[in-house]
Formats: sequence, C-alpha cells, structure tokens
Amino acid sequence: MGFLNKLFGGSTNEEEKQMEKLNIGIILGSTRQGRVSPQVGKWVKEIADKRGDANYEIVDIADFKLPFLGEGTGEEPGLKAWSEKLASLDGFVFIVQEYNHSITGALKNALDSARDEWNNKAAGIVSYGSTGGARAAEHLRGILGELQVADVRIHPTLSLFTDFENFSEFKPAELHLDNMNTMLDQVNAWSGALKTLR
Repeated sequence: MGFLNKLFGGSTNEEEKQMEKLNIGIILGSTRQGRVSPQVGKWVKEIADKRGDANYEIVDIADFKLPFLGEGTGEEPGLKAWSEKLASLDGFVFIVQEYNHSITGALKNALDSARDEWNNKAAGIVSYGSTGGARAAEHLRGILGELQVADVRIHPTLSLFTDFENFSEFKPAELHLDNMNTMLDQVNAWSGALKTLR
C-alpha cells in the first residue's frame, strides 16, 4: 500500500504516522522586547522532538498581533489565524513568566481571544521567575479551568537566579529534564483522552 501511495502521489506511511500523532503547541506567553520565552520554548521543543510521540510546534502569540479584547472590530486577520491555529492543536505547553504574581497581559488577552477552540484539550505549564513563576502558573490554572482545558500536575519551574545567566541567557539545570519529560507524558496522555470528547 505504501508503494502505491508513493506511485500515485498519496501519503507515505511516515506521513500517515505524523498525521495520526497529536499536535501540541508550545505557546510563548510573552511579547515584550528582550523576552526570554523563545529560549525556553526552543529548549522545550528540543526535548519534545526527541521523544517522537507528537507533532510539536512553537506558537508565538506575538506573531498574531491580537487586538485587546473589545477594542478591535473582531475582523482582524490575526484573530482568525489565532482561532484556526488553536483549533488545529490537541494540547498545549504554556511558557509562562511571572509579572506581579500573575501571567502577562498579552497571554491573558490571547486566552480571552478564543473560547471553544480551547475546550476539551490538555495543557502543561513551564514557568519561570524569581520564585520559579509558581504564582503565575497557579493563576493560569484557574483561567484554563474556565476554558475547559485540563492542566496536568507536573510543572517544571525555572529560577531566574539559577537557570538564567545574568537573568537573560537561559542555561537550565539538568534536574529539570525529568520533570519536562514527565509533564510531556501527562500532556500527551490527557490530550489523547480528551480528543475523544471533541
């Protein structure tokens, strides 16, 4: 069958396997100049890609240029693209930085800019800050619950003091690797289970 697919331009077994895998978006939760979330997101994706158990992609909310909720016309191209991107994903890993004990305004706006596209999916959280971003992660968990996103328990927390050189260059301690992989195990298991509800 694979030979015939190749001969007549159909999908290969490898392509079919990729299509069967879950699609997990690694969402960068900051848009500010000088942000370090792209470094953290790249690290997460490198670990995730080695697993080969899902299709992982970085989703940068800055790319969508979302208007603040209630201030746009509702017809902005970024809103449609954001909705389509979320709809194509089965689960998420949020890269979250703590600002004043909470998540960024940009991430909150991105969460609020969609509704049904979040429902019945799973999410993991990777947070960073002076206290590992733990307070931002806890705030995010409450929002995800309202959006019917099931957040998994394991939660890698990165310290600005020990995992970032000069608070800007990401150099994670090796001890985070086990937590990352366990979190990804949970995100994949839950995303697969919740897909049956959609």
